[in-house]
Amino acid sequence: MPERVQLQTRLPVGAADTRSLGWWAMIFVVFTEAALFAYLLFSYYYLAVVVPHTPGTFPLGGPLAVKLAGPNTAILLISSAFVAWAQTGIERGNKWRLVGGLGAGALLGTIFLVIQSFEWGNQKFDIPSSAYSSLYYVVTGFHMAHVLVGVLILMALTVWAAMGYFNRFRYAHIHIGALYWHFVDAVWIAIFFTFYLTPRLGLMS
Repeated sequence: MPERVQLQTRLPVGAADTRSLGWWAMIFVVFTEAALFAYLLFSYYYLAVVVPHTPGTFPLGGPLAVKLAGPNTAILLISSAFVAWAQTGIERGNKWRLVGGLGAGALLGTIFLVIQSFEWGNQKFDIPSSAYSSLYYVVTGFHMAHVLVGVLILMALTVWAAMGYFNRFRYAHIHIGALYWHFVDAVWIAIFFTFYLTPRLGLMS
């Protein structure tokens, strides 16, 4: 009678190659979403430079304050640094550096969303006030939705990392999630420059 063979080790999770099919799929997602934000920001510049508008309506009420957006930008950049730190950690087989870096990135991303909600509440205009206000809420709203998705991804990766799903040979999921998070941060830099800095630089006059 044949004996039963019991596997003593778990099957590996994830691809060993950092350029897995999932990584390439995320590349196409990034390109698609980048095109979306490019079109939205083009609309802003087109309306600001080409289309005549009543003085004081673009930007509506003058340049946006940076007392919340400035620190919030720093928070998002620091979150990217933590995620990159986590990436290099798992490449060296450091599990808890991976967990800490991903967890810190998710926490800072959550803080960004909370501060951005306060930023929305402090504005003196709403969506239908003008073309500028509509663009502001649409662009920043789309970005907040992307940040929320990124935070959920980082949270899932943090839990999986704590459960020991990844090692220095198999960590494709980490690179895929980090790629999306770095993209979200890069998009915010473009948004921050467009809505908060260009009016102060006199580029929208």
